[in-house]
Amino acid sequence: MNYFLVLSGKRLKRALMILIAFLFAAGIFYAENENIQVFMPLDPGPSAIYSVDTNKKQVALTFDISWGEERTGPILDVLEQKGLKKATFFLSSPWAESHPDLVKRIVDMGYEIGSHGHRHDNYSEYNDQQIRTQIGKADAILTKLTGKKPKLIRFPNGDFDKRVLQIAGQMGYTTIQWDTDSFDWMNPGKEKIVKRVLSKVHPGDIILMHASDSCRQTHEALPEIIDSLRKQGYQFVTVSELISGSRVDTKSVD
Repeated sequence: MNYFLVLSGKRLKRALMILIAFLFAAGIFYAENENIQVFMPLDPGPSAIYSVDTNKKQVALTFDISWGEERTGPILDVLEQKGLKKATFFLSSPWAESHPDLVKRIVDMGYEIGSHGHRHDNYSEYNDQQIRTQIGKADAILTKLTGKKPKLIRFPNGDFDKRVLQIAGQMGYTTIQWDTDSFDWMNPGKEKIVKRVLSKVHPGDIILMHASDSCRQTHEALPEIIDSLRKQGYQFVTVSELISGSRVDTKSVD
């Protein structure tokens, strides 16, 4: 009887070892250490960052700018009046080249600048060389205007595919998306923009807003958004600060 128990135990141990080996081969491992959960895909491939998995009440307020000259100033005025020193602006390089004074103001206020590409097109529709050209043109222009090479990129319309992400990564860029879309680009009214952000926000969130002329209500909604998030205990940080050393939430791209 004892012999069969030992044999059974050996078989069970061998089965467990095979299972563990399979899990590592698949790239999946769960560690119960202070509630840490680790996912290690065998070949994660390129990815875009949507948010950060954290318990810290930190959020990154981000603004895309592609055209216009009437809305950026009022938005910067609000941020200045509220004493908000951390935000990230994704600038389209043609706009930046046409508005060096506004770019300088953003830089002087200490905000982080990322690339929003060159032409405002869907880059997934470009061939590989065209993608490199568009990213490279924006890189050169923004580096010249700001004195610092951007490390973050958000593609026009939030559009990309696996090729776009791979090329951006090869060119030294991290692709940034968002988890909360304010819908300010729809101009639904100040109250709806505020409600949308406050109902969706969470620790580690990347919030999408715009400072282009087509978004006419962003500067009206911003004061209430900033005040409300501060009352909830949120701290505003740049995207780079948010993702630095943190587990990021990405979505796979086929």
